[in-house]
Amino acid sequence: MNESSERRELLELLCSKAVIYGPRVLASGKTSYYYIDGKQVTLDARGSYLTGRCIFEVIKSAGVQAIGGPTLGADPIVGAVLAEAGRQGTALQGFIVRKETKDHGTSKLIEGAVLRRGSRVALVEDVITTGGSVLKVVHAIEQAGAKVVQIIALVDREEGALSKLASYHYTPLFTKLDLRIKSEEQAPADLS
Repeated sequence: MNESSERRELLELLCSKAVIYGPRVLASGKTSYYYIDGKQVTLDARGSYLTGRCIFEVIKSAGVQAIGGPTLGADPIVGAVLAEAGRQGTALQGFIVRKETKDHGTSKLIEGAVLRRGSRVALVEDVITTGGSVLKVVHAIEQAGAKVVQIIALVDREEGALSKLASYHYTPLFTKLDLRIKSEEQAPADLS
């Protein structure tokens, strides 16, 4: 199977499994008439495989040394990309950024790879709306001394993230438009 057919298959999985109609509150605090539950795809065996393959293709020529992102959306993506990197014989470390520093154990905000000063890092997330949550993670990575050279979203809801994250080489695999999201007037009223 080639890259474009894998990408098409991943898109079809997102369209069939991840799009949910009905009012939902987003991380930004905004209410939306639809929700994209990326974990329905990234925590599916075939979806995980395709996600890992497609995102690894995006980062493999960027000289990235580590990949990570905010827990919980990034967790399965990081694992999938690391598995694909290992399959292709590429050295790559993974990390997860907690919402807040834990108050026990090692008291770390960033778990996994030890990020060294100047390390080239890619951030991933399943769904990005405005980019605000990801920017918090960018700041945590920069405070650790690493450099975010790429941000990849499985889906961009097209609500401002593109301009906000452009300086970090932001690349969504798919957008709201790609997922064929119905307008609010077309969305089924009985689905919630």
